[in-house]
Amino acid sequence: MASHASALKKNRQDQKRRLRNRAHASKLRTQMKKITEAVSGSDPKAVAGLMQETVSLIDRTAKHRVIHRNAASRTKSRLAKALNKLQKA
Repeated sequence: MASHASALKKNRQDQKRRLRNRAHASKLRTQMKKITEAVSGSDPKAVAGLMQETVSLIDRTAKHRVIHRNAASRTKSRLAKALNKLQKA
């Protein structure tokens, strides 16, 4: 266990950040499950409705550096590709 005041403070900060990051990641995973389910359900309107909300959440999660910005970009690209494929079909 840390004994210096600065190390104790760093531990407290890390614990708060860990909880915050877990909450962001959990919210993102839940949203991704919803949109993935909508894509497999083949309903373009439902996917389009969830798309804006999901992209916004991905951007916010990347802004907080819970996920890497390139991972966020890749995820958004794959979602857009899936939506376009559904709309063409």
